[in-house]
Amino acid sequence: MATKKRWWKMLLMIIAVLAALNVLVISVGVLLRQTYFQSRFNQVQPYGSLVDVYDGRMHLHITGSGEHTIVLLPGLGVGLPSADFGPLARTLAERHRVVVLEYFGVGFSSGTNRTRGNAEHMAEIREALRQADLPPPYVLMPHSISGIYSEYYASRHPDEVLAIISLDGTSSAYWQETPAILNAIIPLARLQQASGLTALLGGIITNRSKLRDYGYAEGEISDMITFAGFSVNDTQLRQIQSTSDIVRDIKDLPFPEQVPYLKIIARDTYEKPNRQLTITPQEYQYQHLAKLGPQVQHQILEGNHFIYQNNSGRIAETTAAFLAGLAAGRLMQ
Repeated sequence: MATKKRWWKMLLMIIAVLAALNVLVISVGVLLRQTYFQSRFNQVQPYGSLVDVYDGRMHLHITGSGEHTIVLLPGLGVGLPSADFGPLARTLAERHRVVVLEYFGVGFSSGTNRTRGNAEHMAEIREALRQADLPPPYVLMPHSISGIYSEYYASRHPDEVLAIISLDGTSSAYWQETPAILNAIIPLARLQQASGLTALLGGIITNRSKLRDYGYAEGEISDMITFAGFSVNDTQLRQIQSTSDIVRDIKDLPFPEQVPYLKIIARDTYEKPNRQLTITPQEYQYQHLAKLGPQVQHQILEGNHFIYQNNSGRIAETTAAFLAGLAAGRLMQ
């Protein structure tokens, strides 16, 4: 009997020590986030310009010059698109004018009280580009969920969209309800950020050497790590929660045949099974291509969903060839 009591005391002591260590780690993380990480965050200056858009301000980073204006649009969860798109933007800017647009709640842009639907995102993109004195037509280059916003834009204003070059874009042909677990994950994301864990882990798990090989500058790498610890906010969370609705709203919307479309697909996305899909990843892609129409082209590049990080040269070459083909087609007409 005495032996059992000793074991229980030891177990309770171990639990108490682990709980105390957990509280200590969280306390240190919170303190670091409110002091050191917050100071680093406040020191990062916008890469481009902020323009007034409705009830907030949006950040645009503009580089290069040329006949075409390519608008890079980020996917969900990217803390600082103006740095994340850095190597691709620089490579494209050798031939084109390139705009990295940061949505409300992302990067250097402010938050907003506006609904996070297709119509609102389209209107905000148009207004931000207008405020920056960048007239249409544009070559929209969306990543991930921005493919949905771009399709909506082209469907509503085809005269303003010269072409869409999608970077592993979300399919508008496949829809399912938002998983219920998402509502449980959101509070955890807030807690993880507030505890400083996101900021602490960012510097640990980031492979700086690999990013340098991809063409990222040291400052961009550091800024991406810093912003990753401050990326969870009300505006972005509402955007995440709206993803199912925006796909549903465009699923039956015809895509204009006069707008050329090139979809660049990541090899991982095309081949690896996805538990979130009820169809194969190949079916997911081909259903989307079929919905877009006969004018759509596609190409598969090696890499994961963030295909632009390690394929800036290939994407730039593909873009140049695609746009040259469009120009040749127009001349023949």
